[in-house]
Amino acid sequence: MNKVQVLMSTFNGEKYIEEQLQSILQQNYHNIAILIRDDGSNDNTVPIIQRYVKLYSDKIRFIKGSNVGVIQSFFELLHLVDLDTSYFCFCDQDDVWMKDKVERAVRFLQLSDTAGMYFSSTMLADQSLCPIKVWPDPPQKAPHFYNALVQNIAVGATMVINRAARDLVTSKTINPINLQMHDWWIYLCVSAFGRVYYDEQPTLYYRQHNNNVVGGHRTILHELRNKWRSFRKHSGHKLLKKQAMEFNKLYADQLDAEKLDQLKLFIQDRKSLKDKLRFLQRSKLYRHSFLENQLYKFLILIDYV
Repeated sequence: MNKVQVLMSTFNGEKYIEEQLQSILQQNYHNIAILIRDDGSNDNTVPIIQRYVKLYSDKIRFIKGSNVGVIQSFFELLHLVDLDTSYFCFCDQDDVWMKDKVERAVRFLQLSDTAGMYFSSTMLADQSLCPIKVWPDPPQKAPHFYNALVQNIAVGATMVINRAARDLVTSKTINPINLQMHDWWIYLCVSAFGRVYYDEQPTLYYRQHNNNVVGGHRTILHELRNKWRSFRKHSGHKLLKKQAMEFNKLYADQLDAEKLDQLKLFIQDRKSLKDKLRFLQRSKLYRHSFLENQLYKFLILIDYV
């Protein structure tokens, strides 16, 4: 049975972290180790983790770090993994994993002979873990590099990568300020050079509370407003282009010709309306719904992306 290591970054997570740790320790898949890095918590998170380290010293390793933010924290974890590990799970501090989460991910990733990434849907739940709905909606197309440049469809808390994918993303020195999020970057890298697997079955209870509400019982108007806010958040100040430029700097020499052409097309300046229309005509990049694609094209035209 191949070893799986769970990578958890914590910050002021005292309220829910015990439930999360218990759900990991109770997985059907038994060859699991846990590597936790605390990102400068000032509540009771660290004492709780230290108690679990004493109880499960053969399974849990703990690093008490300074506050560097979630992106850098997860990249530090990726560089500090156990070298005898085959698969790596990204883990939030406030969810609860279903018992077969790791088992399902390994089953998918065993199919890959190259860099591989697995992700799944989630069961959206309230603070008490009462189910709300399956979230997000399934991708309308297969995961692809042309999607990853402009959208992250993978919920990071469900992601599992194999050793080849871990080695791919740690082989370069990144500037975290240019990244949208660690999970988006990994989707971008693996979709460029390996295989991405989507599992429509939920593998965790994605707990909603005041700090992370993403769904629930929403009207169409709410959904439209949220999509617009998301676009503005990720597109303002050319953040998508910034991330793409970082990828170009680090990996352009490894891309095949067609993907490189689309990457260069995306990061080039589009000063005139003619430039923008020409880009939309030639570009193969896409979002995963008709509405999002239309918003994306509109933001290209108003020079927001």
